[in-house]
Amino acid sequence: MHFQNLEEHYHELLDFLEANHYSPSYIQKFKTVIRNILKDPKRKGRESYRGIYLEYAKGSHSEQYLRHMRTVIGALEQFDLFGKYPNGRRRHSLFGRGSYHLLNHEYQELIDFYCKTEKERGKKLTTLHSESMNAASFLYAMQKKGFESLNAFTEESVLSFFLSDEGELTKSCSYKKNIRAVFKAGISWKARECQKVLCFLPLLREIRKNIQYLTKEEVQKIRDTIDSSSSGLSKRDRAIGMLLLNTGIRGCDIVALEMNSINWTAEKIWIIQQKTEISLELPLMPIVGNAIYDYVTTERPDSGHRFLFLSETRPFTPLASRSIGSIVTKILRMVGIRQNKGDCKGTHIFRHYLASFLLGNGIPQPIISRTLGHTSPDSLEPYLKADFVNLKECALSIEKFSVAEDVFAL
Repeated sequence: MHFQNLEEHYHELLDFLEANHYSPSYIQKFKTVIRNILKDPKRKGRESYRGIYLEYAKGSHSEQYLRHMRTVIGALEQFDLFGKYPNGRRRHSLFGRGSYHLLNHEYQELIDFYCKTEKERGKKLTTLHSESMNAASFLYAMQKKGFESLNAFTEESVLSFFLSDEGELTKSCSYKKNIRAVFKAGISWKARECQKVLCFLPLLREIRKNIQYLTKEEVQKIRDTIDSSSSGLSKRDRAIGMLLLNTGIRGCDIVALEMNSINWTAEKIWIIQQKTEISLELPLMPIVGNAIYDYVTTERPDSGHRFLFLSETRPFTPLASRSIGSIVTKILRMVGIRQNKGDCKGTHIFRHYLASFLLGNGIPQPIISRTLGHTSPDSLEPYLKADFVNLKECALSIEKFSVAEDVFAL
């Protein structure tokens, strides 16, 4: 591989990093890698930036060090080959996500066949992604155990993927269903091998945990905190809290909001849902609109990014999905609720709250599904279990049943 373009223009990349206030230690990593590449550009194994990374991976380095190297070398690849500068969101392309790129040819061919045929049948891209990722992890686990072909699989080896050494179940029923979907599609590719693996998959019972929900008292505490300008929350975090509490919007959709996603004249919020790729239009409630307006006009950095919510430190990059979870954790910690082990603390609990609140106030289910952006009416079913107001109406009287007096004794 030739590195003439990198040699002629790497100063522009370093100038960009300095101008956008990247840390000196981060910039030094770029300088070190660039110096190493240009010192011996024709060294064996340097046919690609991936090969350069693999040189570092052969050493006795920590996983954290190698993760930094993947980021730096991946950013160099994007700059050298495509002229793209780091932006805090773009992920390196040295390796694909998940285990697929580690699979042998036969296993990759199975995943490819599944993706091609199921896409043609109209399966959603998000479903294709989750099912193929789970199947790739399963196949890679088998490969690491020494099973280099589907024909070599045994029932014991397949079951070992789902059970720990102590015999405890480690994978869920939905995980198994994802794997099963890939092998079921693969019957049209290699019928005998795929049918054999399907027979080895364990029969797991689907278990759905009770959905945790926010109580009225918890909701009021959260509302008081994000309403208050003296709570210690930034205007950005208060606006995000308002969106979660009042719209039930997913965290991934919050980070994808752009400046033009808010129609101030029509008082609407318009998004393309990241999970379903379906458009969703929501009313811009005054309390939400005011919080967003305060953030945009008085606190949001003037960085030129089109995304609505940005980091609070330089270089002011768009937020990642995990950042919304961190903001929720901060809010709950400040409020002093849901701090026990096992308590649900993620962004989804706000969707649970909104669904339960609307159900309890008699809002028709189709309207709730549309508000939450569900593509299937069945998606609302889990929330019905938390609709205590209407569930009480289904309770049966026990007046006609004889009950011993000591049952009700204190």
